[in-house]
Amino acid sequence: MKLFDVYPINPISITKAMGSSVWDDKGNEYLDLYGGHAVISIGHTHPHYVGMLKQQLDRIGFYSNSVEMPLQRELAEKLGRVSGKENFELFLCNSGAEANENALKLASFHTGRKKIVAFSKAFHGRTSLAVAATDNPAIVAPVNETDNVIFSEFNDEQALEQVFASQGNDIAAVIIEGIQGVGGIREASVTFLKAIRRLCDQYNAIYIADSVQCGYGRTGLFYSHDYAGVEADIYTMAKGMGNGFPIGAISVSPKFKASYGMLGTTFGGNHLACAAAIAVLDVMEQEDLMSNASAVGNYLIEQLRTFDQVLEVRGRGLMIGIELPTELSSVKKDLLMKNKIFTGEAKPNVIRLLPALNLSMAHAKQFLEAFAEQLQAQQVTA
Repeated sequence: MKLFDVYPINPISITKAMGSSVWDDKGNEYLDLYGGHAVISIGHTHPHYVGMLKQQLDRIGFYSNSVEMPLQRELAEKLGRVSGKENFELFLCNSGAEANENALKLASFHTGRKKIVAFSKAFHGRTSLAVAATDNPAIVAPVNETDNVIFSEFNDEQALEQVFASQGNDIAAVIIEGIQGVGGIREASVTFLKAIRRLCDQYNAIYIADSVQCGYGRTGLFYSHDYAGVEADIYTMAKGMGNGFPIGAISVSPKFKASYGMLGTTFGGNHLACAAAIAVLDVMEQEDLMSNASAVGNYLIEQLRTFDQVLEVRGRGLMIGIELPTELSSVKKDLLMKNKIFTGEAKPNVIRLLPALNLSMAHAKQFLEAFAEQLQAQQVTA
């Protein structure tokens, strides 16, 4: 049997990792500024994280949600405190797509409505309703197509007002990323997020803050949406939550009432997943990683804006997009192959930086030197 060929793969086999470094099977060291799609939040193989998982595996690795799990309650309490949403409640699942799927389902249960508002260039996952709310027809199969999703322009308050004016009584929820990841590191404006809150209140719809990539401390705030000073009804999360162990969740406001069977999962919130997530929050608190993300991220953003060849630098904290002109489209590849630095991309020409939240200032400077080197090399070639 062969693997189903759906991923474009770099010809690199990573066999070891620590902190912000990874090594391939030939012993070459790479600086990891992508963290496997923003997943590595506290650095690779952090000793506290590894120790927590090993200890938990020695006790019990899995049982279903049919028994009491003190680890789930511990995680919920810690997550509420660190996120500042102590009066919210937690439902645990396995991935970001699943988190968004459950959030949309819960909103529909609560309102009795079917319509969902999503935005241009949004990405919410690849499961049925999550992918229907994703603005990329290439990944929406015919079975996923639905007329229950309304797409509006990102950061266009007037367009959103018109959507609600015409269909507000049918709208169950608005779902939005605080900073779009796949969409090119585009930040929702404060006024736009406030408009979503106001319209959801006016029409009794649910405001869902998709924090799968942009949340969990990456921007210097626990949820990137928080900088707007308004509270969502549901926050979805996953990527950085388990530092590589599959886990997702939704944090739901007190307005929702749970009932048996409303939501469910076999693997969500299992013992190992909870141990991983608790370890992540431990390290985030003990090492003050949100402050580090803000400080190192701000430094990177300021320095990147000094390069004349860069069209725009977008983002907040350690979620950064560097938009380059078409003639510099090979810079990302050259950074990997020539400087041994992993970065991400958003098509057509945006380099995405999504490193661990404990990225050091020395590593930030290492990247800036390599980036300057590649821009200079492209200029010489041209």
